[in-house]
Amino acid sequence: MNKINFYIFNELFRGFLLILFIFLSIAWLLQFTRLMSISNLLQIDTLSILTLSIYLVPNLFTVILPFIVIIGISITFIKLFKDREIITIYTLGLNTKSIKKPLFVFSFIIILLSIIFNFYLSPNIYEKFKLNEYELRNTIDFEKIIFSNFIELNKNTIIDFKKNNNQFEDIFINYKDEKENIIFAKNGSIKKEGGNYLFSLNNGFKLTLLKNGNIEKLEFERYNIEFKDQEFKKYNNQDKNTSNFFEDLEFEDYLNISYKFYDSFIFILIFCFFYFYNIKKYKFDIKNILIFILSSTSILILNQIIKNVNTSLIFYIFFTFAYLFLFLIFYYYIQFKTSE
Repeated sequence: MNKINFYIFNELFRGFLLILFIFLSIAWLLQFTRLMSISNLLQIDTLSILTLSIYLVPNLFTVILPFIVIIGISITFIKLFKDREIITIYTLGLNTKSIKKPLFVFSFIIILLSIIFNFYLSPNIYEKFKLNEYELRNTIDFEKIIFSNFIELNKNTIIDFKKNNNQFEDIFINYKDEKENIIFAKNGSIKKEGGNYLFSLNNGFKLTLLKNGNIEKLEFERYNIEFKDQEFKKYNNQDKNTSNFFEDLEFEDYLNISYKFYDSFIFILIFCFFYFYNIKKYKFDIKNILIFILSSTSILILNQIIKNVNTSLIFYIFFTFAYLFLFLIFYYYIQFKTSE
């Protein structure tokens, strides 16, 4: 690439990185805030939530990449147009090839990134996110809990307590066996051995609701009781976003493969649309840039809607070729208009 090619490519890449940083930061912060609700509910430490949220970054990147490209290209060429740099390029007698070459190199990098993330990287890391999220949701670590919020040990047992310097205080237990029971203790210890929780309670009482409606009260200085840990189902992931290209081939999930192909192919439509509509026709004003943004965004939104509907492989292939056909019509229309 010559200096002009390199300059345009540099402007494209800088604009892309700026929009990427802004959008990815916002998307990540929103997801981090959502995950913090798990921390507040289960008293998971912030470092674990932060680590969990980082696993989401490749998937977020894959989702927002097309929108970043659209906005990045638009902002870059609006800037070049307003600074009259595009006019200077045309004034020097240079044709659209001086813009097409850096745009082609930039589009090649973006499509390559899309293929790497869509087909392999994003599904694999998202799988780790789902597994870690499942384990965090279904694991109770009393050493990390600062204060409880009516924790469910199992389907029959709920506990609550305060923690002061690693000492458990004001321990409340509500559990059901053949009867309903409530235990309160001023302090005590909680240990996990194997699949059971061992409670050693001090200075409290136990209330038992009898079948005849009476309440039996037992006061104690020391009281030991044992509860089984929650028996969760084995992790069973059915999220298609966690399956990479090779796993899709193994399970013959050709619909999911077609999603991945079209998610990368859609960048070709976006770059071609911009080249033939904006660059070749020299349409860099706000109005025509908005037409490019709205047209490209509508393709992305419609694609997401179709993907979220339970559709068949044949229908999705038809949908893909329909878009390709419409693009070819648009291409020949531009060719016809530019030749006039």
